[in-house]
Amino acid sequence: MKKILFLGGTVQQIPAIIYAKDRGYYTILCDYQSNTPGQNYSDEYYCISTTDKVSILEIARKKNIDGIVAYISDTAAPTAAYVANKLNLPSYPCEAVAILTKKDLFRKFLRENGFNSPKAKSYKTITEAKKDLTKFQLPLMVKPIDSSGSRGISRIDSIEEIEIAFESAISKSREKTVIVEEFIEMTHDHQIGGDVFIMNGKLEFCGFLNCHRNNQVNPNVPVGKSYPLFLDEKRTEMVRNDLQRLIDLLKIKIGALNIEAIIGQNGKVYFIDVGPRNGGNLIPDFLKIITGIDCVMATVEAALGNEDLHLKYEPNEGYYSTYTLHSAEQGKLTDIIFNNEIEKNIINKFIFKEKGEEIGVFNDGTKAIGFVFLKFSSLKELKYKMNHISQYIEVQVN
Repeated sequence: MKKILFLGGTVQQIPAIIYAKDRGYYTILCDYQSNTPGQNYSDEYYCISTTDKVSILEIARKKNIDGIVAYISDTAAPTAAYVANKLNLPSYPCEAVAILTKKDLFRKFLRENGFNSPKAKSYKTITEAKKDLTKFQLPLMVKPIDSSGSRGISRIDSIEEIEIAFESAISKSREKTVIVEEFIEMTHDHQIGGDVFIMNGKLEFCGFLNCHRNNQVNPNVPVGKSYPLFLDEKRTEMVRNDLQRLIDLLKIKIGALNIEAIIGQNGKVYFIDVGPRNGGNLIPDFLKIITGIDCVMATVEAALGNEDLHLKYEPNEGYYSTYTLHSAEQGKLTDIIFNNEIEKNIINKFIFKEKGEEIGVFNDGTKAIGFVFLKFSSLKELKYKMNHISQYIEVQVN
Protein backbone atom coordinates (compact mmCIF):
# COMPACT_ATOMS: atom_id res chain seq x y z
CA MET A 1 0.00 0.00 0.00
CA LYS A 2 1.38 3.41 -0.97
CA LYS A 3 1.78 5.93 1.83
CA ILE A 4 1.22 9.64 1.34
CA LEU A 5 1.92 12.42 3.83
CA PHE A 6 -0.39 15.46 3.83
CA LEU A 7 0.61 18.79 5.33
CA GLY A 8 -2.49 20.59 6.61
CA GLY A 9 -5.95 19.31 7.40
CA THR A 10 -8.34 22.27 7.15
CA VAL A 11 -11.82 21.88 5.65
CA GLN A 12 -10.56 22.95 2.23
CA GLN A 13 -7.67 20.46 2.37
CA ILE A 14 -9.86 17.44 3.10
CA PRO A 15 -10.70 16.64 -0.59
CA ALA A 16 -7.09 15.59 -1.26
CA ILE A 17 -7.10 13.25 1.76
CA ILE A 18 -10.46 11.77 0.76
CA TYR A 19 -9.23 11.17 -2.79
CA ALA A 20 -6.18 9.31 -1.48
CA LYS A 21 -8.28 7.23 0.91
CA ASP A 22 -10.72 6.32 -1.87
CA ARG A 23 -7.78 5.13 -3.96
CA GLY A 24 -6.66 2.84 -1.17
CA TYR A 25 -3.57 4.83 -0.21
CA TYR A 26 -2.44 5.04 3.42
CA THR A 27 -2.80 8.65 4.56
CA ILE A 28 -0.69 10.43 7.19
CA LEU A 29 -1.55 13.96 8.27
CA CYS A 30 0.53 16.61 10.01
CA ASP A 31 -1.08 19.82 11.29
CA TYR A 32 -0.31 21.98 14.32
CA GLN A 33 -4.00 22.40 15.17
CA SER A 34 -5.15 19.67 17.54
CA ASN A 35 -8.74 20.02 16.34
CA THR A 36 -8.02 20.02 12.61
CA PRO A 37 -10.95 18.31 10.82
CA GLY A 38 -8.63 16.46 8.43
CA GLN A 39 -7.57 14.06 11.19
CA ASN A 40 -11.03 12.48 11.01
CA TYR A 41 -10.29 11.37 7.43
CA SER A 42 -6.65 10.30 7.69
CA ASP A 43 -5.19 6.98 8.86
CA GLU A 44 -2.62 8.66 11.10
CA TYR A 45 -2.35 12.16 12.53
CA TYR A 46 0.56 14.04 14.10
CA CYS A 47 0.07 17.38 15.86
CA ILE A 48 3.14 19.01 14.35
CA SER A 49 3.54 22.34 12.57
CA THR A 50 3.76 22.01 8.80
CA THR A 51 6.67 24.47 8.87
CA ASP A 52 8.77 22.16 11.10
CA LYS A 53 10.94 20.68 8.36
CA VAL A 54 13.10 18.55 10.64
CA SER A 55 10.18 16.86 12.42
CA ILE A 56 8.22 16.32 9.21
CA LEU A 57 11.28 14.75 7.56
CA GLU A 58 11.72 12.47 10.56
CA ILE A 59 8.12 11.25 10.28
CA ALA A 60 8.46 10.83 6.50
CA ARG A 61 11.54 8.64 6.92
CA LYS A 62 10.06 6.65 9.78
CA LYS A 63 6.89 5.93 7.81
CA ASN A 64 8.75 5.32 4.54
CA ILE A 65 6.33 7.53 2.59
CA ASP A 66 5.87 7.36 -1.18
CA GLY A 67 4.75 10.97 -1.60
CA ILE A 68 4.09 14.25 0.19
CA VAL A 69 1.46 16.92 -0.56
CA ALA A 70 0.98 20.46 0.77
CA TYR A 71 -2.44 20.86 -0.79
CA ILE A 72 -3.45 24.55 -1.28
CA SER A 73 -0.86 25.66 1.30
CA ASP A 74 1.84 28.26 0.61
CA THR A 75 3.03 27.92 4.20
CA ALA A 76 3.64 24.19 3.98
CA ALA A 77 4.97 24.17 0.40
CA PRO A 78 8.64 24.74 1.39
CA THR A 79 8.46 21.85 3.87
CA ALA A 80 6.91 19.51 1.30
CA ALA A 81 9.62 20.38 -1.23
CA TYR A 82 12.38 20.01 1.38
CA VAL A 83 11.20 16.55 2.44
CA ALA A 84 10.55 15.37 -1.11
CA ASN A 85 13.94 16.59 -2.31
CA LYS A 86 15.69 14.86 0.61
CA LEU A 87 13.89 11.57 -0.10
CA ASN A 88 14.09 11.85 -3.90
CA LEU A 89 10.30 11.99 -4.28
CA PRO A 90 8.44 13.91 -7.02
CA SER A 91 8.12 17.60 -6.13
CA TYR A 92 9.14 21.12 -6.98
CA PRO A 93 12.81 22.13 -6.57
CA CYS A 94 13.40 23.72 -3.14
CA GLU A 95 14.91 26.82 -4.74
CA ALA A 96 11.83 27.32 -6.93
CA VAL A 97 9.51 27.04 -3.94
CA ALA A 98 11.61 29.53 -1.95
CA ILE A 99 11.34 32.04 -4.79
CA LEU A 100 7.62 31.55 -5.32
CA THR A 101 6.66 31.75 -1.64
CA LYS A 102 8.61 34.93 -0.86
CA LYS A 103 7.39 38.04 -2.65
CA ASP A 104 10.72 39.83 -2.43
CA LEU A 105 12.59 36.88 -3.95
CA PHE A 106 9.91 36.50 -6.61
CA ARG A 107 10.14 40.15 -7.69
CA LYS A 108 13.95 39.85 -7.81
CA PHE A 109 13.69 36.70 -9.92
CA LEU A 110 11.29 38.39 -12.35
CA ARG A 111 13.53 41.44 -12.79
CA GLU A 112 16.71 39.43 -13.25
CA ASN A 113 15.12 37.19 -15.88
CA GLY A 114 13.54 39.85 -18.05
CA PHE A 115 9.93 39.51 -16.92
CA ASN A 116 7.79 42.58 -16.39
CA SER A 117 7.66 43.52 -12.72
CA PRO A 118 6.65 46.60 -10.73
CA LYS A 119 9.30 48.61 -8.95
CA ALA A 120 9.54 47.00 -5.52
CA LYS A 121 11.66 46.84 -2.37
CA SER A 122 11.37 45.02 0.95
CA TYR A 123 11.78 46.51 4.43
CA LYS A 124 12.09 45.38 8.04
CA THR A 125 11.04 48.69 9.60
CA ILE A 126 8.66 51.54 8.84
CA THR A 127 11.57 53.98 9.21
CA GLU A 128 13.43 52.33 6.32
CA ALA A 129 10.30 52.30 4.17
CA LYS A 130 9.50 55.98 4.80
CA LYS A 131 12.97 57.04 3.67
CA ASP A 132 12.41 55.45 0.25
CA LEU A 133 8.81 56.39 -0.48
CA THR A 134 9.70 59.40 -2.62
CA LYS A 135 11.48 57.00 -5.00
CA PHE A 136 8.16 55.28 -5.77
CA GLN A 137 5.23 56.43 -7.85
CA LEU A 138 1.84 56.26 -6.15
CA PRO A 139 -0.38 54.31 -5.75
CA LEU A 140 1.53 51.56 -3.94
CA MET A 141 0.80 48.05 -2.76
CA VAL A 142 2.08 47.14 0.71
CA LYS A 143 2.31 43.40 1.45
CA PRO A 144 3.88 40.86 3.80
CA ILE A 145 6.54 38.99 1.82
CA ASP A 146 5.29 35.61 3.04
CA SER A 147 1.55 35.61 3.69
CA SER A 148 -1.30 33.97 1.78
CA GLY A 149 -5.05 34.45 1.49
CA SER A 150 -4.58 38.20 0.85
CA ARG A 151 -3.71 38.74 4.52
CA GLY A 152 -2.11 42.05 5.39
CA ILE A 153 -2.28 43.50 1.87
CA SER A 154 -3.16 47.18 1.39
CA ARG A 155 -3.18 49.72 -1.41
CA ILE A 156 -2.15 53.23 -0.46
CA ASP A 157 -2.79 56.36 -2.51
CA SER A 158 -0.90 58.80 -0.30
CA ILE A 159 2.30 58.66 1.74
CA GLU A 160 0.30 59.41 4.90
CA GLU A 161 -1.30 55.96 4.66
CA ILE A 162 1.98 54.03 4.87
CA GLU A 163 2.14 53.56 8.65
CA ILE A 164 -1.21 51.78 8.99
CA ALA A 165 -0.56 49.69 5.86
CA PHE A 166 2.96 48.76 7.01
CA GLU A 167 1.73 47.76 10.47
CA SER A 168 -0.99 45.60 8.96
CA ALA A 169 1.48 43.89 6.61
CA ILE A 170 4.23 43.24 9.14
CA SER A 171 1.72 41.78 11.62
CA LYS A 172 0.92 39.06 9.05
CA SER A 173 4.53 38.32 8.08
CA ARG A 174 6.29 35.35 9.65
CA GLU A 175 9.66 36.90 8.74
CA LYS A 176 8.53 40.39 9.79
CA THR A 177 9.36 41.77 6.37
CA VAL A 178 7.19 43.97 4.15
CA ILE A 179 7.42 44.62 0.43
CA VAL A 180 6.34 47.93 -1.11
CA GLU A 181 5.68 47.91 -4.84
CA GLU A 182 4.16 50.22 -7.41
CA PHE A 183 0.57 49.50 -8.43
CA ILE A 184 0.17 48.27 -12.01
CA GLU A 185 -3.00 49.32 -13.81
CA MET A 186 -4.44 46.51 -15.93
CA THR A 187 -6.14 46.83 -19.31
CA HIS A 188 -8.97 44.42 -18.49
CA ASP A 189 -11.74 44.27 -15.90
CA HIS A 190 -10.60 41.28 -13.87
CA GLN A 191 -7.26 39.84 -12.81
CA ILE A 192 -6.32 36.54 -14.44
CA GLY A 193 -6.31 33.70 -11.91
CA GLY A 194 -6.76 29.97 -11.62
CA ASP A 195 -4.63 26.84 -11.62
CA VAL A 196 -2.29 25.23 -14.11
CA PHE A 197 -0.66 21.82 -14.02
CA ILE A 198 2.82 20.85 -15.22
CA MET A 199 3.95 17.43 -16.45
CA ASN A 200 7.49 16.73 -17.62
CA GLY A 201 8.26 20.44 -17.41
CA LYS A 202 5.45 21.47 -19.76
CA LEU A 203 2.11 23.17 -19.21
CA GLU A 204 -0.38 20.34 -19.67
CA PHE A 205 -3.42 22.08 -18.22
CA CYS A 206 -4.33 25.78 -18.05
CA GLY A 207 -7.38 26.53 -15.94
CA PHE A 208 -7.42 30.31 -16.40
CA LEU A 209 -10.25 32.17 -14.66
CA ASN A 210 -11.39 35.74 -14.01
CA CYS A 211 -10.85 36.98 -10.43
CA HIS A 212 -13.75 39.03 -9.06
CA ARG A 213 -13.33 41.53 -6.22
CA ASN A 214 -15.61 43.38 -3.80
CA ASN A 215 -14.62 47.04 -3.56
CA GLN A 216 -17.14 47.68 -0.77
CA VAL A 217 -15.41 45.34 1.69
CA ASN A 218 -11.80 44.84 0.58
CA PRO A 219 -10.74 45.22 -3.06
CA ASN A 220 -7.60 43.16 -2.42
CA VAL A 221 -9.46 39.96 -1.47
CA PRO A 222 -11.01 37.82 -4.25
CA VAL A 223 -14.73 37.13 -3.84
CA GLY A 224 -15.13 34.77 -6.76
CA LYS A 225 -13.87 33.30 -10.01
CA SER A 226 -15.62 33.01 -13.35
CA TYR A 227 -15.28 31.24 -16.69
CA PRO A 228 -14.71 31.73 -19.63
CA LEU A 229 -11.73 34.04 -19.37
CA PHE A 230 -12.56 37.59 -20.50
CA LEU A 231 -9.40 37.84 -22.62
CA ASP A 232 -8.80 37.35 -26.33
CA GLU A 233 -6.69 34.39 -27.45
CA LYS A 234 -3.68 36.55 -28.34
CA ARG A 235 -3.31 37.91 -24.80
CA THR A 236 -4.14 34.53 -23.27
CA GLU A 237 -1.32 33.00 -25.30
CA MET A 238 1.04 35.71 -24.01
CA VAL A 239 0.26 34.60 -20.46
CA ARG A 240 0.84 30.93 -21.38
CA ASN A 241 4.18 31.70 -23.05
CA ASP A 242 5.50 33.78 -20.16
CA LEU A 243 4.33 31.15 -17.69
CA GLN A 244 6.12 28.38 -19.60
CA ARG A 245 9.31 30.46 -19.64
CA LEU A 246 9.01 30.95 -15.87
CA ILE A 247 8.52 27.19 -15.40
CA ASP A 248 11.60 26.47 -17.53
CA LEU A 249 13.79 28.89 -15.57
CA LEU A 250 12.62 27.52 -12.22
CA LYS A 251 13.20 23.96 -13.48
CA ILE A 252 9.75 22.80 -12.33
CA LYS A 253 8.99 19.37 -13.78
CA ILE A 254 5.71 18.41 -12.12
CA GLY A 255 2.88 19.86 -10.02
CA ALA A 256 0.21 22.52 -9.78
CA LEU A 257 0.68 26.28 -9.79
CA ASN A 258 -1.88 28.83 -8.67
CA ILE A 259 -1.47 32.05 -10.62
CA GLU A 260 -2.48 35.71 -10.51
CA ALA A 261 -1.53 37.83 -13.50
CA ILE A 262 -2.57 40.94 -15.39
CA ILE A 263 -1.91 42.62 -18.72
CA GLY A 264 -0.53 46.10 -17.94
CA GLN A 265 -1.17 49.39 -19.75
CA ASN A 266 1.95 48.67 -21.80
CA GLY A 267 0.30 45.52 -23.15
CA LYS A 268 2.70 43.20 -21.32
CA VAL A 269 2.12 40.35 -18.85
CA TYR A 270 2.77 40.96 -15.14
CA PHE A 271 2.72 38.07 -12.68
CA ILE A 272 1.28 39.26 -9.37
CA ASP A 273 1.72 35.89 -7.68
CA VAL A 274 2.57 32.32 -8.66
CA GLY A 275 2.10 29.78 -5.88
CA PRO A 276 3.63 26.25 -5.92
CA ARG A 277 0.32 24.65 -5.01
CA ASN A 278 -3.31 24.22 -6.00
CA GLY A 279 -5.54 27.24 -5.45
CA GLY A 280 -7.71 27.66 -2.39
CA ASN A 281 -11.39 28.62 -2.36
CA LEU A 282 -12.26 25.28 -4.01
CA ILE A 283 -10.68 26.26 -7.34
CA PRO A 284 -9.76 22.61 -8.18
CA ASP A 285 -13.36 21.52 -7.54
CA PHE A 286 -14.63 24.38 -9.73
CA LEU A 287 -12.23 23.53 -12.56
CA LYS A 288 -13.36 19.91 -12.48
CA ILE A 289 -16.95 20.99 -13.13
CA ILE A 290 -15.88 23.22 -16.02
CA THR A 291 -13.24 21.05 -17.68
CA GLY A 292 -13.69 17.55 -16.31
CA ILE A 293 -10.02 17.66 -15.23
CA ASP A 294 -9.51 16.50 -11.64
CA CYS A 295 -6.65 18.62 -10.27
CA VAL A 296 -6.95 16.95 -6.84
CA MET A 297 -6.33 13.60 -8.50
CA ALA A 298 -3.45 15.05 -10.52
CA THR A 299 -1.76 16.50 -7.44
CA VAL A 300 -1.97 13.32 -5.37
CA GLU A 301 -1.00 10.98 -8.20
CA ALA A 302 1.87 13.22 -9.33
CA ALA A 303 3.24 13.24 -5.78
CA LEU A 304 3.34 9.45 -5.98
CA GLY A 305 5.14 9.49 -9.32
CA ASN A 306 2.15 8.52 -11.46
CA GLU A 307 2.33 10.37 -14.78
CA ASP A 308 -0.56 8.92 -16.79
CA LEU A 309 -2.92 11.73 -15.82
CA HIS A 310 -4.80 12.66 -19.04
CA LEU A 311 -5.00 16.42 -18.54
CA LYS A 312 -6.17 17.38 -22.04
CA TYR A 313 -9.70 18.74 -22.38
CA GLU A 314 -12.05 20.48 -24.78
CA PRO A 315 -13.13 23.98 -23.68
CA ASN A 316 -16.60 24.05 -22.11
CA GLU A 317 -19.15 26.28 -23.82
CA GLY A 318 -20.94 27.10 -20.56
CA TYR A 319 -20.75 30.15 -18.29
CA TYR A 320 -19.76 29.52 -14.67
CA SER A 321 -18.67 31.32 -11.54
CA THR A 322 -17.86 30.83 -7.89
CA TYR A 323 -18.82 33.23 -5.13
CA THR A 324 -17.25 33.46 -1.69
CA LEU A 325 -19.88 33.89 1.01
CA HIS A 326 -18.70 36.61 3.37
CA SER A 327 -19.76 39.45 5.61
CA ALA A 328 -18.91 43.14 5.79
CA GLU A 329 -19.71 43.04 9.52
CA GLN A 330 -18.49 41.05 12.49
CA GLY A 331 -21.02 39.16 14.56
CA LYS A 332 -22.96 35.94 14.83
CA LEU A 333 -24.26 34.39 11.64
CA THR A 334 -28.06 34.67 11.56
CA ASP A 335 -28.85 33.49 8.04
CA ILE A 336 -27.76 33.44 4.41
CA ILE A 337 -30.53 34.55 2.08
CA PHE A 338 -30.40 33.49 -1.58
CA ASN A 339 -32.74 35.43 -3.86
CA ASN A 340 -34.93 33.28 -6.15
CA GLU A 341 -33.21 34.84 -9.15
CA ILE A 342 -29.85 33.43 -8.04
CA GLU A 343 -31.09 30.10 -6.65
CA LYS A 344 -31.76 28.88 -10.19
CA ASN A 345 -28.09 29.48 -11.04
CA ILE A 346 -26.62 27.65 -8.05
CA ILE A 347 -25.26 24.18 -8.78
CA ASN A 348 -23.36 23.65 -5.50
CA LYS A 349 -23.23 25.13 -2.00
CA PHE A 350 -20.42 24.67 0.51
CA ILE A 351 -21.18 26.42 3.80
CA PHE A 352 -18.60 26.04 6.58
CA LYS A 353 -20.30 28.07 9.31
CA GLU A 354 -23.39 27.21 11.32
CA LYS A 355 -26.05 29.72 12.35
CA GLY A 356 -25.01 31.32 15.62
CA GLU A 357 -21.28 30.97 14.94
CA GLU A 358 -19.07 34.03 15.18
CA ILE A 359 -17.88 35.38 11.82
CA GLY A 360 -15.43 38.15 11.02
CA VAL A 361 -15.23 41.00 8.54
CA PHE A 362 -14.03 39.73 5.17
CA ASN A 363 -10.62 41.43 5.16
CA ASP A 364 -8.74 38.29 4.07
CA GLY A 365 -9.47 34.89 2.58
CA THR A 366 -9.59 33.11 5.95
CA LYS A 367 -12.87 34.91 6.79
CA ALA A 368 -14.87 33.06 4.14
CA ILE A 369 -18.16 31.58 5.36
CA GLY A 370 -18.47 29.24 2.40
CA PHE A 371 -18.73 29.09 -1.37
CA VAL A 372 -21.36 28.66 -4.05
CA PHE A 373 -20.84 27.46 -7.62
CA LEU A 374 -23.11 28.97 -10.25
CA LYS A 375 -23.99 28.35 -13.89
CA PHE A 376 -25.51 30.98 -16.17
CA SER A 377 -27.40 30.89 -19.45
CA SER A 378 -25.25 33.56 -21.09
CA LEU A 379 -22.14 35.67 -20.65
CA LYS A 380 -24.39 38.70 -20.21
CA GLU A 381 -26.21 37.06 -17.28
CA LEU A 382 -22.91 35.99 -15.67
CA LYS A 383 -21.44 39.49 -15.84
CA TYR A 384 -24.58 41.23 -14.61
CA LYS A 385 -25.23 38.95 -11.67
CA MET A 386 -21.60 38.80 -10.57
CA ASN A 387 -21.39 42.61 -10.76
CA HIS A 388 -24.56 42.91 -8.64
CA ILE A 389 -24.18 39.80 -6.49
CA SER A 390 -25.04 41.60 -3.23
CA GLN A 391 -28.54 42.09 -4.61
CA TYR A 392 -28.99 38.33 -4.84
CA ILE A 393 -27.12 36.95 -1.80
CA GLU A 394 -27.34 38.45 1.69
CA VAL A 395 -25.34 37.30 4.71
CA GLN A 396 -27.17 38.34 7.87
CA VAL A 397 -25.33 38.82 11.18
CA ASN A 398 -26.24 40.24 14.58
